[in-house]
Amino acid sequence: MQISDLPYPDPGVPDARSGPRFLLWLGRGQLGGQLKSLCWGMLHFGGVAGLPYAVGLGIDAVVDREANRLLVVGGLLVLIGVAISVGDAMLHRTAVTNWITAAARVQQLLARKTAELGSALTRRVAAGEVVAVSTGDVEKIGWFVEAVSRFLAAVFSIVLVCVGLMFYAPELGVVVSVGVPVVALASLPLLPRATRRADIQREKAGKATELASDTVAGLRVLRGIGGEELFLGRYREASQEVRRAAVRSARMWALISAIQVVLPGLLLITVVWYGASLALDGRIAVGELVAAFSAVATLLYPLRHFEEIAMAYSFSRPSAQRAARVLSLTRTDAAERSEQAGPVAEPAAGGDLYDPRTGLLAPAGRFTAVVCGDPDLAGRLAERLGGHAMEEEDSDRDGDADRDQDQNRDGEREGKDGPSVLLGGVALDDLELDAARRLVLVQDKDPVLLSGTLRELFDVPASGAVDSGAALAAAQCADVLDALLQSAPDGVDDPMDARITERGRSLSGGQRQRLALARSLVTDPEVLVLDEPTSAVDSHTEARIADGIAHLRAGRTTVVLASSPLLLDRAERVVLIDDGTVAAVGTHRELLHREPLYRAVVTRETDEEQRLAGLGMTELEEALTEIEESA
Repeated sequence: MQISDLPYPDPGVPDARSGPRFLLWLGRGQLGGQLKSLCWGMLHFGGVAGLPYAVGLGIDAVVDREANRLLVVGGLLVLIGVAISVGDAMLHRTAVTNWITAAARVQQLLARKTAELGSALTRRVAAGEVVAVSTGDVEKIGWFVEAVSRFLAAVFSIVLVCVGLMFYAPELGVVVSVGVPVVALASLPLLPRATRRADIQREKAGKATELASDTVAGLRVLRGIGGEELFLGRYREASQEVRRAAVRSARMWALISAIQVVLPGLLLITVVWYGASLALDGRIAVGELVAAFSAVATLLYPLRHFEEIAMAYSFSRPSAQRAARVLSLTRTDAAERSEQAGPVAEPAAGGDLYDPRTGLLAPAGRFTAVVCGDPDLAGRLAERLGGHAMEEEDSDRDGDADRDQDQNRDGEREGKDGPSVLLGGVALDDLELDAARRLVLVQDKDPVLLSGTLRELFDVPASGAVDSGAALAAAQCADVLDALLQSAPDGVDDPMDARITERGRSLSGGQRQRLALARSLVTDPEVLVLDEPTSAVDSHTEARIADGIAHLRAGRTTVVLASSPLLLDRAERVVLIDDGTVAAVGTHRELLHREPLYRAVVTRETDEEQRLAGLGMTELEEALTEIEESA
């Protein structure tokens, strides 16, 4: 794999059972690149290892006054220099390629998982952790993948030096062969403590990142309530904790680095002292002493890669663990089983949408409105209708319960709640992700508008049956188009070419909501699920939007979760959800007359108002008299 070939056509299915397994899987996926890097590394480090022996041969040739042999040694030094230079350049090139390709693979996997889970991802993993995984953790994982080949090449050169010394100067070779493993492994007992400190630093950095992202997201609200300084103080405290953790981690790595400097220095002193005594006794030649000294000195370079691989693994292991945690998430257990069993045939067009958990039925081709007294339940139901996993419902309601009890309930929920949402009798969780997204589209109550032109905003996968003009008209976006055109630079005459700022911040909440609704209408899916699509618009606009949705989606299955009478009155069928199950079905006017609970949710009646509404005239007069007397 070359950098020019990125991104991968298919990044593969990762082994996300643990961080080390994920790193091993990444390494196996780049065996070709690792072998290239290893070969160039062996050329480079082999030249470094051979340099001391060539120098020793040259000194012996000078001492023996053999000019021809000195010329041969000179040619050998030139070849070794070329090998070191070429090997170093190509080692760097291939190692960086391995790093970039590994990072790109992880980013592709994370992007695919984010698209698969949607908004459910940040409910199951903290937002700060997701940010940390997709930025800093990706680089650390790539660092370890890059360092592996250099480390193996360094090990090769160390073995080569030790074996060469055993034949070239056996007395000194024994000392070096015993001392090098001690130097290389001396810092091993400190690695667990250094790893723990690095883990603590990563954890605190993730929490600080999460706090920062939450503060930025809610900055407008914080300014409104004067809470900027409070959250700024919290972030200062969190950043100071990160700093202290980083200092403690750096101290441990500084100690390891000091050991990697002091012990090789002691080994070098020992070799020089012992070799000098051997040379004075005439047991070794001067060239052998110089070669041994040069060999030990050059070993300092490959020995540094032992520290690098230890640091790379210590930093990348928790990063890989976090990445594996995100990548191991699935939409539902049923989806995971279906992927293992193979693809499931798509349902035939015109099927009903049915949720066995709540008993909600949305007949094919009809406009169905759903009323929930709990807004959070409405949001969870909307995502469930789209085939998204909602595994945290019980734990959200029972937040004070013990985590083990929550996990037990989660394990039992599959049997109690029945299968996933069915479309035409086929479970959405059993369908491939692309098929499920194509059949059912969910627009939540807080849609996101990406930056770009309005034309780019509407460049989404669609059936082609609804053009952008009809969708914009149905969503009552005429004033939005005028506002975009007025703010556009000179020369832009078509509002479709006007630019939208990041997340549509230059537009009001109602304008963003209507543009998002128009974008959803353009896609023209078989089933469209809208969660409070008109909560930020005025009543007159809301009535026209309701008519536009009913007209544009005629003959298509549409489910709107709302409590607005204007929307409910346009629906062909209204379903009341109470305590997680269907409580009543009918039209808006029918339910208003016969269902007190529905009337209370839609009209916002209080309990006292409901009681008075159910009284007769005589009872009502008595109740009013009691109220006046009590006043």
